[in-house]
Amino acid sequence: MSLAEDLLELAVATAREAGRMLVDKRPAGGPDVVQTKSSPTDVVTQMDRSAEALIIERIREERPGDGFLGEEGGTQAGGSGVRWVIDPIDGTVNYLYDLPDWAVSIAAEVDGAAVAGAVEMPRRGETYTAARGGGALLHAAPGTRELRVNSHVPLAEALVATGFGYAAGRRARQAQVLTGVLPGVRDIRRGGSCCVDLCSLAAGRLDAYFERGVQAWDTAAGALIVQEAGGRVEGLLGAPAGPDLTIAAGPGTFEALHDLLAQLDPLRD
Repeated sequence: MSLAEDLLELAVATAREAGRMLVDKRPAGGPDVVQTKSSPTDVVTQMDRSAEALIIERIREERPGDGFLGEEGGTQAGGSGVRWVIDPIDGTVNYLYDLPDWAVSIAAEVDGAAVAGAVEMPRRGETYTAARGGGALLHAAPGTRELRVNSHVPLAEALVATGFGYAAGRRARQAQVLTGVLPGVRDIRRGGSCCVDLCSLAAGRLDAYFERGVQAWDTAAGALIVQEAGGRVEGLLGAPAGPDLTIAAGPGTFEALHDLLAQLDPLRD
């Protein structure tokens, strides 16, 4: 196997183990919030920390020289040229409330570029995978299928997903931008997990996605899955996707959504 395939195999096995642990050990009354980050609504549970620790431990057992970037602080340098970008629970608030749209996201980068990604959605029974140059797949009963984004969907007929930040001021500005987007699209969906939205886009369940404030651990695996499914994932006006703005869609739809957003000053909080 190639290096990307080897890394993907490890990512999938580890994401599935972490997903099973998160389902099996979730307290009946919901996990305790142990910390808030950017605001009182930006929560971390003990299960986030436990899952990240498990993921790093499992990967380090197989590849002790690799580096890590984890949402919950598991950031470590490595000397191999491979770095793992981890979100142990993308959609923590959904997990907290026992809503199904949360996921374990693990991507492997080689020299700064994602080459393998796995997104495990235990409550959906779905695993999304991609290796650079090898396409994107959905593994779920009754079998595995290749993913392909919807392309050239007119914006007026596009189902568009988005999300909101945690700070009140940013949310207010995002609501203003949304009022400019909503009249021009079929409808808006807000699921609460960036990587779930990206995988839904890759699977053709959504036509486009945009959000301000998402981080590398939110997008690393999901963006690769979208790209390998034929989609574009970029920022505004040629910038790379990142915290300022991430836009994802199939060909044709991407350009239309990008141009609409560019008129709405979406980078201003």
